[in-house]
Amino acid sequence: MKVSVIIPVYNEFRTFEQVLERVRRAPLPGGCEKEIVVVDDGSTDGTSQIFGDHARTGVVVGCRSEVNSGKGTALRAGIALASGDIIIIQDGDLEYDPNDYARLIGPILKGEAEVVYGSRFRGSMTGMALRHRVANRILTATANLLFDAGITDEATAYKAFRASVLKGMRLDCERFEFCPEVTAKLRRLDCRIHEVPISYNARGIAEGKKIRLFDGVEAVWTLIKYRFVPRRTLLRSEIGRPITARIHSYSTAGGNGGPLR
Repeated sequence: MKVSVIIPVYNEFRTFEQVLERVRRAPLPGGCEKEIVVVDDGSTDGTSQIFGDHARTGVVVGCRSEVNSGKGTALRAGIALASGDIIIIQDGDLEYDPNDYARLIGPILKGEAEVVYGSRFRGSMTGMALRHRVANRILTATANLLFDAGITDEATAYKAFRASVLKGMRLDCERFEFCPEVTAKLRRLDCRIHEVPISYNARGIAEGKKIRLFDGVEAVWTLIKYRFVPRRTLLRSEIGRPITARIHSYSTAGGNGGPLR
């Protein structure tokens, strides 16, 4: 069983090397192998050099863009590249602990779930500002109200998917709306979301946190929007929609060859 860890990264020079090392060392259950997929979304601070060095040694595969197109766009590029049976989303900072991977993918390996969210509110959490707690509660309550999601942490970055589920879904996200979009579409497609507790160490704007108030408003709107779109538009197989032209500026590294299309 191959597990693809997708890391979208933008200007994370101070932490990216540590993140890669933690991801590389993170234990997986027996019988699992790991693939690290990095998508450098137009970094200008030296992150690109770190990515290139690791790609040349075969530690990671992935792609990079000459321009910053947004986390959602980078994630869609990473999903297209991932070759694993299971996909984990990993931020390029030190807020989340890769040692939680085994816990995160355990229910999928046991056949108990297709999708697993790592809940910060069910695990251990330090440093989250009050405004971010409130915003997370609002997003989670909205997801539960609109979709009967039954979850405690909608905005968690730690999400694990059986690859066929994620790759079969039409995704339109460009910025930080990946989380609400995928939550809404999973529930519209009658996919249950399983939760496990994880650990979380929040960082602030001074440490490079990029999400802002506008992104919270956009997340709520995304949940509302996808509550009412036709169900037939949610699956990629029914739409045949290619990755948007904005990803065409990405070039691959680590041996995959050729630009993304």
